[in-house]
Amino acid sequence: MSTRHILLGLLARGPSHGYDLKRRHDERFPQARPLAYGQVYTTLQRLVRDGFAEVDGTASDGGPERTAYRTTETGTRELARWTGEIAPPAPHVTNEIFTRLVVLILTGGDADAHLRAQRAAHMARMRELTALKTAPDADLTTVLSADYALNHLDADLRWMTTTAARLTTLTTEVRSR
Repeated sequence: MSTRHILLGLLARGPSHGYDLKRRHDERFPQARPLAYGQVYTTLQRLVRDGFAEVDGTASDGGPERTAYRTTETGTRELARWTGEIAPPAPHVTNEIFTRLVVLILTGGDADAHLRAQRAAHMARMRELTALKTAPDADLTTVLSADYALNHLDADLRWMTTTAARLTTLTTEVRSR
């Protein structure tokens, strides 16, 4: 995830100050880790330094002084370049589930029980995400994010099913070495 590009994307709709950018980030990317205010302001300073954004003005409106930022032409071109890139598929996909399972197989643990428990956890999370995306107040970002997560969980479940079918062969192979 590129925080600088996300903030450029949020600025593309018009000038904004850091507080609003942080709030909009957290609304638009609900499944992502929320941004810290310090990260927003540091990133904005770097965008200005690199010529991708500029200060649009400051105002206090009776409260603390707020600096508004806007994207520059250079920032607009950078955002277009970044959004036009294709993210390369990971050459070797590995995750915690895979790693734990391999260690369980290598150490003689109960890999089958672990897969069953992991499957149950995935199914529970899938039910939560389905409820989230079908809620009457679900916005487009929530639906897209939930769909993305659901598809990844589904892929994990398919891998677990394939692996469970191979467990006897895998454990025999490891024990014979």
